[in-house]
Amino acid sequence: MSLKNGRIHIQRAFQKASKTQSAALMPYFTLGYPDPETSLAVIEAIAPYSDLLELGVPFSDPLADGPTIQRSTQIALENGTTTAVCLDIVRQLRERGVETPIMLMGYYNPVLAYGQAKYVQDAAAAGVDGFIIPDLPPEEAGELEAQAAQAGLAFIHFLAPTSSLDRIANVTNRASGFIYLVSLTGVTGARPTLSGAEATAVQSDLAAFIARVREKAAVPLAVGFGISSPEQAASVGKLADGVIVGSALINAVNQSGDKPAAAAQFVQSLQRALLQ
Repeated sequence: MSLKNGRIHIQRAFQKASKTQSAALMPYFTLGYPDPETSLAVIEAIAPYSDLLELGVPFSDPLADGPTIQRSTQIALENGTTTAVCLDIVRQLRERGVETPIMLMGYYNPVLAYGQAKYVQDAAAAGVDGFIIPDLPPEEAGELEAQAAQAGLAFIHFLAPTSSLDRIANVTNRASGFIYLVSLTGVTGARPTLSGAEATAVQSDLAAFIARVREKAAVPLAVGFGISSPEQAASVGKLADGVIVGSALINAVNQSGDKPAAAAQFVQSLQRALLQ
């Protein structure tokens, strides 16, 4: 894999997925959880069933994340997972033959502490394809966005149901790779399956939100936050170009002694749902 084709790598993943299933599948997993070796094994196990991977860099104040991911990042930090360790895990994944596009999800403070330009350079060298930084708004992202573009990597922006038309226009005009659509207000975390009129209303609101963004966007739209089951993934996959599942995967890993096997089984169930 060329070090300068991250955005192309992402684009091709979405194009390939669209030919065979309702949406691209992008699992999230925290790097270094419950320890670096296990996280490496888990990610390697789920890669064959994933169209893209969102890998989390642990941070002590993950403000966009709910209890499940907060706990995973805290344990990863306690086990010595630094930014350098995260980049080394990505490097090992590439050395083991994992070709799935990798999005590095992390907060801005560790990027600053590591050194912004060095972070981009080292991430590209490790095999990262793009960055997701939830606490860096578009108005403040210009420098890092430009450095990522120079390295051939995508910089992913967020939009939420509460985003104004001006914010939607700003993000869609500068988007690369894909746009991360937050399905609801609040933090990450698996939500229970809804039924009846409530489910219909939620689906209708999400469809309207996606339609507003799609009118302006030239890149795929991936939806995350709150997707916890194959049924929910399939439902969202009928509306969006990508489906992101994080907390539910970590929950599945937590409940099993054979964590890589449990992770692979859960991601396979999501993949099957999207293929139907």
